[in-house]
Amino acid sequence: MRWKPAVTVAAIIERQQHFLLVDEWAGGRRCFNQPAGHLEPGESLLQAVVRETREETGCLFEPQALIGIYQWQARGEGKSFLRFTFCGQAGAPAAGAVLDEGIVGTRWCSRQEILEAQLPLRTPLIARSVRDYLAGRRFPLEVIDDER
Repeated sequence: MRWKPAVTVAAIIERQQHFLLVDEWAGGRRCFNQPAGHLEPGESLLQAVVRETREETGCLFEPQALIGIYQWQARGEGKSFLRFTFCGQAGAPAAGAVLDEGIVGTRWCSRQEILEAQLPLRTPLIARSVRDYLAGRRFPLEVIDDER
């Protein structure tokens, strides 16, 4: 049997000590996630996180640093993920932006809501990466070799 994890990207966007999360339907339940999604063929990790953030929030994301690379296996599903999480800045949503199917909207959430499990989070990687971000963990974008 061949093991092949899904490669995903996520964005941490902070403003005034609140984090931008996506309110979405996933796996039959309503939950919160960072703007995130799958790497598509021919796309760089940075292109993917910019695209996913725009598709899920309507905002243009400017990555500034890599927070971490996380491996996670969804319980009961048997799916494995390799997630690259970036932090950066985002502008206001574009006027008339149409969000991906399943997205209810966006919400600015406090660190307590995220870290103390006050919200139904889609994966434990959300709180884990926010903890790393708050601890000051940053890697320069140059650590990613984008040659394709």
